[in-house]
Amino acid sequence: MKILTAEQTRQLDQYTIKNEPISSIDLMERASAAFVDWFISKYDPKHNIVIVCGTGNNGGDGLAIARMLHERHYKIQVFVVRKSDKSSNDFKVNLQRLEDLVDIKEITSSSEIPGFDHYDLIVDAIFGSGLSRPVEGLYAEVITAINSAEQEVVSVDIASGLFADRPTEQKAVIKPAYTISFQLPKLAFLLPENSEYVGDWIIKDIGLSQNGIDGLESSYKYLSINDVKSLVKKRKKFSNKGDNGRALIMAGSYGKMGAAVLSASAAVRSGVGLLTMYIPSCGYEIMQMSVPEAMAQVDERDHFLTSYTDESRYNAIGIGPGIGKEQETMYSIMQAIQSFDKPMVIDADGLNIISEHREMLELIPQNSIFTPHPKEFQRLVGEWKNDFERLEIQKEFSKTYGIIVVLKGAHTSITTPEGEVFFNSTGNQGMATGGAGDVLTGVVTSLLAQGYNPKNAACMGVFVHGLAGDLAAEEKGFTGMIASDLVKNLPSALKLLN
Repeated sequence: MKILTAEQTRQLDQYTIKNEPISSIDLMERASAAFVDWFISKYDPKHNIVIVCGTGNNGGDGLAIARMLHERHYKIQVFVVRKSDKSSNDFKVNLQRLEDLVDIKEITSSSEIPGFDHYDLIVDAIFGSGLSRPVEGLYAEVITAINSAEQEVVSVDIASGLFADRPTEQKAVIKPAYTISFQLPKLAFLLPENSEYVGDWIIKDIGLSQNGIDGLESSYKYLSINDVKSLVKKRKKFSNKGDNGRALIMAGSYGKMGAAVLSASAAVRSGVGLLTMYIPSCGYEIMQMSVPEAMAQVDERDHFLTSYTDESRYNAIGIGPGIGKEQETMYSIMQAIQSFDKPMVIDADGLNIISEHREMLELIPQNSIFTPHPKEFQRLVGEWKNDFERLEIQKEFSKTYGIIVVLKGAHTSITTPEGEVFFNSTGNQGMATGGAGDVLTGVVTSLLAQGYNPKNAACMGVFVHGLAGDLAAEEKGFTGMIASDLVKNLPSALKLLN
């Protein structure tokens, strides 16, 4: 699913109007009906609703929504925030359709701003994705009043004041509980800094032209289950374990063998044919008892890794879970990187070691996969001002070093050396728990060993990992979920892709 800029979204609207063909007012009607379908499934007519509109097309949506809700016997009050006589043509049409049905009041000065806490629910339709400059003056005052009311807010298409595809620095931005957007997600929805300005977001299909979408170039994509299903390799009836890949994971140290166990469990549950764990000798019995499906090869030292093993027979290597940052471990990792010529997966302390010895970046095999959380990535690249800048830094890092970067978090972002960016659609806040990253390392290493190309291994691995978390949340909830629950749900997540 493509993610478009605000300008591209405008172009798509115009393409649909021209080529469907459909009038702009009828397209607005379609979008408003899609919003109302969601709204009536969530809120019953007992709610006392206020709809706050601007005078552009987002305000036109708000007026159409008011009319449709009135027809369904909802109690509606409409306010139009007006600084001038200017308004869009479609706004004018919907104003004429509504004015004899619903009480419409104008806000033209600060003194006319109502007490929004008198209403049960607020619908925000002041500004849409075409906003081009920071909100100020009367509009900012209205937005502040809405936020101050602390009532539940639903935004139409995008929260008023929020920019769709660039940083939003002003404070006058609606803080909705829900954003009901149309056709395709917006980049702003996927970045952590905007979370309070997005709330839970829902995309409603309004039938914009697929040919129009196909004709617009975008390096940003949002992974859907159908995208990932198309990547899945079908196992042949007469395949054997050797056909399903040989993986090596270098993991664990004294007191951190749990990380090695989680990554091993995830790897075998993700379908790898043969898994070898290279671990310190203190972890031998732990590994053999915890994951009997994995082979254990031990380092000569007891507490941490100091050497490496023959890597030539493996299809993929994962490095990092629980290894620590001992000097000898650094040499072990450097030797492994220098001697392996295929893409590998590097996580956790593997990345922390590299951030302290940046010369190692030049040795990483092309199309290897880094899986940092934000702090680990910051150690690699330095500070950033906002999440848009961070995303640009992530893209540039991938291009410069030929590395796929999986930056973990809500809507995990995956950047490739070719400049592509994929955002994940699965996962939840219950996955913010120790060991979840180790599980991801095991999943991605397993897929890489099975012959998935690195980009597909990263995208599919992240999606399956998040889907396992969503399945775990259905049973355990967010608070009680642990990393082992992700492992247990990997088979069910994979089954949903077949």
